[in-house]
Parts: sequence; C-alpha cells; structure tokens
Amino acid sequence: MSSVSLRRRTPIAAIATAMALLLTASCSGGGSTTGAGSTEAGGQEQPKAAPPTIKIAPAKGTTKVRPDKTVVVAASGGELESVTVSARGKTVEGDFDTARSRWRSKEPLRPGTTYTVQAKATGQGGPAQVTSTFTTLKPKSTLAIADVTPAIKGETLGVGAPIIVTFNQPVQDKAAVERALKVEAEKPVPGAWRWISDNQVIYRTAKFWPAHQKVTFTARLTGVHSGPGTWGATDRTTTLKIGAAWISTVNVKTHTMIVRKDGKIVQRMPISAGKATTREYTTTNGTHLTMERGSPVVMTSPGRKKGDPGYYREVVEHAVRISNSGEYVHSAPWSVGSQGRANVSHGCINASPSQAKWFYDNFHRGDVVNITGTDRELEWNNGWGFWQLSFKQWKKGSALTT
Repeated sequence: MSSVSLRRRTPIAAIATAMALLLTASCSGGGSTTGAGSTEAGGQEQPKAAPPTIKIAPAKGTTKVRPDKTVVVAASGGELESVTVSARGKTVEGDFDTARSRWRSKEPLRPGTTYTVQAKATGQGGPAQVTSTFTTLKPKSTLAIADVTPAIKGETLGVGAPIIVTFNQPVQDKAAVERALKVEAEKPVPGAWRWISDNQVIYRTAKFWPAHQKVTFTARLTGVHSGPGTWGATDRTTTLKIGAAWISTVNVKTHTMIVRKDGKIVQRMPISAGKATTREYTTTNGTHLTMERGSPVVMTSPGRKKGDPGYYREVVEHAVRISNSGEYVHSAPWSVGSQGRANVSHGCINASPSQAKWFYDNFHRGDVVNITGTDRELEWNNGWGFWQLSFKQWKKGSALTT
C-alpha cells in the first residue's frame, strides 16, 4: 500500500516543478524585450525625423538675375532660424512670414553683383544650414543722380525752396524712378514731383516749408529699372536745412519792398521797378524765389549789340537773381532819386547801395519775393517760378497717379 502511494505523488511534484520553471522563463523573456527599447507592437522601432529642407531662389549659381527679382528662402519640416543675403559688406532687408517658414527680400538688388545667401532652420530632426550664391545681370547702362539743387553743404535755404533732381541720362520709366524718390521733413507738409524733362524732376510742397527744420531727400535707385537695359546702381541721400521764413513783398505801384523774417518786418525799402515802356522792361508779377547772387554782375540788353537802339551794359553790385529773364534785386546808385517815387529800371528791382547790400548779405536760395502791381505774369518755368502754378496744376506733372 505504501509503495503504490509513493509512485502516484511523484508525477504531481514533477509537474509543479516544470510549471515553476516555465513561469520563471516567461518573466525573464518579458524583461529582455523592454530593455531593447521597442516602442511598437511586434518589437519594431519608429524611424528618426529628418532635418528641415531649405530651398533658395534664385537657385545656386544662377547668373544674369534681374535686380528687381525677389529673393525667397523657404523651409519645410521646420522653421527658419536666420536668413542673411549679402554682397560687398551690405545686407538685403527682408521679412519672415508668421510661421517663419518663408523669408522674402523687400528691396531691389544691385546690378552686376554676386550675392551670398546663408540660411539656418530648426526642426524635430535637428538643425539644417545652407549657403548659396547667385549673380545679378550687368546692365548696359546705369542710372544715377548727376545733381541735386539747392544742396550746397552747410547751406541754409528759404521756405520756398524746391528740390531739383537731375539724372545722368534720360529716364524712360518715370513712374518707377519717381517711386524711388522720398522726401521726409521734420515738419511734414504735402508735396509732389513734377517732371520738366526726361532727365529732370522737381519737388515742390503744397505750401511753403515750415521754417527751421531739416528735410531729407533719398533716392533709392539701386535695382530700379528705368528703361531698356538701364538700371539704377547706387542710392543717394541729401539733407536740406530750411531756415527762417524770409518773405519779401514788392508793390510796384507804391514803389516799396517790405522784408519779413518769420512774420516780423525787418526792413522797409524804397525801390524802383521796371519802367514798363515795353514788355521786356516790365517787372514780372507773381511769386519769385531767390536763386543766386553775384557782386559784381554785368547786365546787358538781351538780343542787342552795342550801337543798337536800347542797348545797355551795366555793372551792378550786390545783385540777387529772382528769375531767368534777367530780374534781380540789386544796388542802383544811379536811380536813388527815383526809388520810392517812380519806376525807371529795365525790369529789375533797384534799391539803394546800403539796403541792396543788406538784402544781399541776408538772402538764402529759396527765399520768397512776391511782386504785385504789374500786368506781366511770371511764367512758372521762368527760373524758379514754380509757385505760379497751383498745387493741383503742379501735381499733373507727376508720373504717378493719385
């Protein structure tokens, strides 16, 4: 009985031992899988994210790129960290979009120039960096500013002063060039450009400049396409200083000239104006600007030679020009007896030697001389007679529609 009972218990113990071993093996196998770092069912690993892709236009190595072409840098799979477009030590300004996935330049490029583009981006896959170069086309000719008047260094100007810009060659696309011209004043007033020829444009305000301020004129011509094969290659900035409001009023009928500075009378001058026996000898009516001065100035009768009727040749002192048709405010000792009483000149404003010298010493280019009392109107293009046009008329000479 006892031997039979022993044989029946032995298989049960063996089974228990085998189950214990199986459970132990199962727990060991589970720990080994976790240690391998599998994040998906079946033990397969997820692929690692790729770094951002950066694309640049114009493409690397491109030549003959138009200077008015926009540079675009785009990133996919991340966002742009920085973009630099540069040439000859100067960088091109540009803006990112709100997602910082795209950058666009916002200014024209310089013709005949090689640009370097450097861009960096970041993303889940890590950082990315790209460097590229391209070259803009070389123009057949370049547009530049030959002169800005009045703009002598250190010069103080009157409140009527225009800004006269002369280019080195004719401008075909006047609208494109005009858009590149900016006038910024410390005391802003409306103003407009008027083209008087293919290579000259003039800026005039709607009303006189407010006195005592600085005005900055900037021509951003770089990359401006002004005509077939012609591009702007350089910018230019000029600072103008507007001084006091010197405004002179001449009444030809009462033979007087009153000079005001910032509204206050600073000089009363008896004068003699044109005798008006002919149109030529009639002083022009309207708003004049002082343009230049000289002492002495030789004045001769236009269109006549010595011996002709009406010929004259006078050497005058302290002469301030107010038109291109020969009108000046100047010293005339020979007409002092008529000054304040009668008009005996050939069209100029005659003053006594002392008062003419005072005016000469105190004038600035662009000061205002208003003349009334004659029947001959100053032409708007006679010297700096630009104030003879209303501002509405003046604006019609602009190449830009309003």
